[in-house]
Amino acid sequence: MLRETKARRYTIATAESCTGGLIAATLAAVPGASASLERGFVTYSNEAKIELLSVRMALLRAHGAVSREVALAMVEGALMHSPADIVVAVTGIAGPDGAQRKARRPGAHRGRARDGPVLHDEKRFGAIGRHEIQEATVAAAFELMERVLD
Repeated sequence: MLRETKARRYTIATAESCTGGLIAATLAAVPGASASLERGFVTYSNEAKIELLSVRMALLRAHGAVSREVALAMVEGALMHSPADIVVAVTGIAGPDGAQRKARRPGAHRGRARDGPVLHDEKRFGAIGRHEIQEATVAAAFELMERVLD
């Protein structure tokens, strides 16, 4: 994927909640990533989503942090606060406590190319473990970015 973004001169920004920056870190681990990785927003708390991505408190109250609506707002906020061409945002519950207590979305993903369509992919990984959910979320985010590039 990074080869493709580099060839197209596209940059990537991530807006991450449940992965805590793991998507950006995984991208940054690839030699030459600096040609494409523009920045990463780690917005684990609602306050961070509001301050860094301009997600509205009313939206968080109405739909919850782990919602399709907030994932979309995270994408829009990352596009607004960066020059990136492609944004992927993830929000979810990695657990173990939250995923077991609530029947919520363990990973809601949105990707978008600037001025392109917004793609959405919602995954429910179940109680497979915190690290496993985070790793599966990273893999799903990469798949979504590949689809954005198609």
